[in-house]
Amino acid sequence: MDVDVLRPKCLPPELAAKWRALQRTNRAWDSPFLSPCWARSVEAARGDNSVRVVVVSHRDEPRAFMSATTGRMTAIAAGGAMCDYEGFVGDPGPDFDPRQLLAALGVGRYDFSHILEEAHAFAPYGRGESRSWIIDLPDGYDAYAAGRRAEGVSALKEFDRKRRKVEREIGPTRFTARATSRADFERMIVLKRDQYHATGQTDVFAAGWTLRLVEDLFGLEVPGYGGQLFTLHIGDELAAVQFHLVSDQTIHAWMIAHEPAFERYSPGLLLFQDILRWMDGEPYDRLDLGYGDYRFKRELSNAQQTLIHGFVGDASAASLVREAAYGVRRVAEALPLGRASELPAKAMRRLDLLRGLR
Repeated sequence: MDVDVLRPKCLPPELAAKWRALQRTNRAWDSPFLSPCWARSVEAARGDNSVRVVVVSHRDEPRAFMSATTGRMTAIAAGGAMCDYEGFVGDPGPDFDPRQLLAALGVGRYDFSHILEEAHAFAPYGRGESRSWIIDLPDGYDAYAAGRRAEGVSALKEFDRKRRKVEREIGPTRFTARATSRADFERMIVLKRDQYHATGQTDVFAAGWTLRLVEDLFGLEVPGYGGQLFTLHIGDELAAVQFHLVSDQTIHAWMIAHEPAFERYSPGLLLFQDILRWMDGEPYDRLDLGYGDYRFKRELSNAQQTLIHGFVGDASAASLVREAAYGVRRVAEALPLGRASELPAKAMRRLDLLRGLR
């Protein structure tokens, strides 16, 4: 088993094509974050040499690909906090040991947060799990809506009621897919930053390269990859705006914002409903809402993907520190401390978020 490491911009076309072909063999791999294009986008936005592509081969035949961002001692997903999926595309084989990645990347530890549960090579190193919420529409919007009703979910009916209400009280709604308005895109950035500040969250755009990444992806669409802007206007006013990444058949929800003046009409949810209807005439039949346990995700999703988090480490100080952090987290979560039991996990996620923005 050979492990080669390349810069994304140095990945030969034939290897990029093999990577993309492997993505199409497993629906779970049909994510823009698992594409070689994502690694290239992150590398271009960062403007440094920290992004790497790993190629695992057997007898000179490439079997699996993944990307990562490397630091002095540790590695994380390419794109860090901006990335919702990571890990291998393809099967590195039953004999592959993820610890081989450490020497290849020149680090003592690889931290992962969103690797698919089915990635058996990483399963022994998992320390917990989360889930990604998915809307599958293989038979179109009407069949999906009927399925939600059959499950006793009334969310879509509530969206229809709110749409009628806003159109009666303010004006008609207007949906735009693949919107090209630079002003609407820039307004989305402002709204997101306002949201981060109002809720005490980390402003992901403050890192600089993250803003360049989103701006570079605006309007970019190559076959099977790109960024698309969706907007909802009420009357003549912008009410909600979303910027999502796309792959061959999947739209991945990424940036979501709405104007506070329209909040009582839930314009962001109305926009999601418009996107789902629009997908009937497009090659996309999956809307991935990503991880995070929110009510609207639970109600709209009709499928889920389990993700695991943990780390692969060698006998280094970096690994000992991470092991100790997980130990504190494990003890706290086992104690009947109410919300206090969640504090170590929240602290780890906060630190990982900040590290993923450097």
